[in-house]
Amino acid sequence: MPVAILRDQIEAPPSLMRKRGWTRRDCELLEEAGAFDGLRYELINGELIDKMGMNPPHAVVLHLLIQWLNLVFGDALVRTQMPIDVSPEDNPSSQPQPDACVTSRPGRTFMSAHPGPGDIMLLVEVSDSTLAFDTAAKAELYARAGIADYWVLDIKSQRTFVHRAPRDGKYQSITVYEAVEPVSPLAAPDARLLWSDLGY
Repeated sequence: MPVAILRDQIEAPPSLMRKRGWTRRDCELLEEAGAFDGLRYELINGELIDKMGMNPPHAVVLHLLIQWLNLVFGDALVRTQMPIDVSPEDNPSSQPQPDACVTSRPGRTFMSAHPGPGDIMLLVEVSDSTLAFDTAAKAELYARAGIADYWVLDIKSQRTFVHRAPRDGKYQSITVYEAVEPVSPLAAPDARLLWSDLGY
């Protein structure tokens, strides 16, 4: 389950501590001041979410997923746990770092800005204790951004939740695939991912 970072856990200037929700600018100022000091977090809907360390299954599934994505798309297009931009209305208060992101152009072209919705072909979150958060808050954030293909890999059940057809801030199509049912990215329909490719 995601854990929000409370304001009293971070030493920050009083002017920042009075705000109701965090913004990207707040986070930049805190980082510059050294307030996070090794803390891994992502900003979602104005909350700082502690990105706790990965347990072994999460680490293995993510590692094997990245290998598979590299084979399908090439490593120049695959990013791991790096920030993305979302919709203009959500950008000030959100900067997610999905477990895996496949972009339409090489990573070296994002020197001046993070990939935005128009650059993203596939987003994947690996979930062991965060399924409800990944399929609700994050799904809504990604749907509002118009991300066409969003997957959640649920380690506990070895199921894949595939979110597609974003419209009016919601995914109109959510399909759950069992471990033995192959899933194919919209951007690579001939590629097939099974849970056996992820160590199960």
